[in-house]
Amino acid sequence: MQIFIKDLGRSIEILLFLIVGFFLTTNLAATIYGSYGIVFTGNVWVNWFGISFFLFVVYAMIMGALFKEVKYYKAFLQSKIFWLAFVVSIYIIFVPFVKGENPF
Repeated sequence: MQIFIKDLGRSIEILLFLIVGFFLTTNLAATIYGSYGIVFTGNVWVNWFGISFFLFVVYAMIMGALFKEVKYYKAFLQSKIFWLAFVVSIYIIFVPFVKGENPF
């Protein structure tokens, strides 16, 4: 039962980051891209997941630094796929500024 509660908590955590990422994508990112003349259309869900994962990585780094004994964050921070996805999320967020359009 204790493992189920931990898994439920992690699932709620991830869902929360998807909700916050969606809010930031529709409100903040659209405004910021628009102020640089970038039309925020196309597959905006790619930007949504990029922003959500970026927020989750920052959160995981903070929690991993605060709670070094928690295996969940320790395993994340040592995973190569985690860091690869982090680099991809940064790419997703900043490539529209380089290209001048949202390529997704």
